[in-house]
Amino acid sequence: MPDFESIVSLAKRRGFIFPGSEIYGGLAGTWDYGPLGVALKNNLKNLWWRMFVENREDMFGVDAAILMNPKVWEASGHVSGFSDPLGETRFNLMFETKIGAAENAQKIYLRPETAGGIFVNFKNIIDSMHPKIPFGIAQIGKAFRNEIAPRDFIFRAREFEQMEIEYFVRPDDWEKSFEEWRENMLRYIEAAGIDPAKVNELEVPEEERAHYSKRTIDFEFDFPFGRKELYGLAYRTDFDLSAHSESSGADPSYLDEETKEKFIPHVIEPSLGVDRTVLAILCSAYMEDELGGEKRIVLKLKPSIAPVKIAVFPLVRNKPELVSRAREIYAGLKKNIGQVFWDDNGNIGKRYRRQDEIGTPWCVTVDYQTLEDGTVTVRDRDTGEQKRIEESKLKQYFIEKL
Repeated sequence: MPDFESIVSLAKRRGFIFPGSEIYGGLAGTWDYGPLGVALKNNLKNLWWRMFVENREDMFGVDAAILMNPKVWEASGHVSGFSDPLGETRFNLMFETKIGAAENAQKIYLRPETAGGIFVNFKNIIDSMHPKIPFGIAQIGKAFRNEIAPRDFIFRAREFEQMEIEYFVRPDDWEKSFEEWRENMLRYIEAAGIDPAKVNELEVPEEERAHYSKRTIDFEFDFPFGRKELYGLAYRTDFDLSAHSESSGADPSYLDEETKEKFIPHVIEPSLGVDRTVLAILCSAYMEDELGGEKRIVLKLKPSIAPVKIAVFPLVRNKPELVSRAREIYAGLKKNIGQVFWDDNGNIGKRYRRQDEIGTPWCVTVDYQTLEDGTVTVRDRDTGEQKRIEESKLKQYFIEKL
């Protein structure tokens, strides 16, 4: 098990994650993603979106507003029941703010989850897209919770990002869809590079489930600070659509055009936290080993989600012919691969170690032999193996590996 402080230190030192407002002493429960952190996070979100939205015919994306009419959260039960114990009182976890002029400002909330924006847009999706059941509505977005005691780095923060789907099914089909989404979540865990040996499924007992859930599975991860919830899969029945119907008067019924049957769909909700995904991946990928007789720190990230795929070096920085040739190769790979990094700082050994620490799968070195025969050295992060590859074949070489 890696030392947690070492992971947190690496995250800051190499530009993944910084403490929020650090130069002013910080703000507890807030974190800023640096250049590599935001690249990693975007890769994970793009992977999720491709798998569950773009590659499916039954999914529709939305991006709902963070600020919503407070009646949304009254209907969902968050105003009355979304709280933690604090002494002899109850402490509501929603952030409050005001909207409008000071004299008649209305109290509203920063959304505590992204699901609310999906449910209030259910009728809009029905009317505009005419989906056939079963179908889902997907969203990636920020949510906010006024945690009493944020802790464990980005695991429990006051501002976080969620990848959520509300999958609408016939009431009698919920068990089949629940199992399908359980398998889908396991597929994402594997595709993202989270260590499956550290993932455990917990059937949440009735007394511990959310008020809207009839069945919940928690996917827990063995973090260095203990086994904690990573993702959740819930069967929310028709609670949300019915509650919003009663509160707003809008009709959430689905009409089957073929059978003319009209009913309120039930919902399966796979909910994945982006920040906890990042943390689980850092904990899965962080390793300390020896390569070539030297100790090193390495992030063994999957190439598909690594923030930098390829680093390009000139062997030395004071030979214009090497730098020029390396710049040409860098520009070509940058155009075709995208997440390519230029590094000419320090000796070649230090550059390799730097790229190992940020999880770069391959390094390309342009040396004197390149000028003679057009081949470059490609080094593998995990094995340290180096091979000569023709410059003209680099693009295809990496595309096949990615």
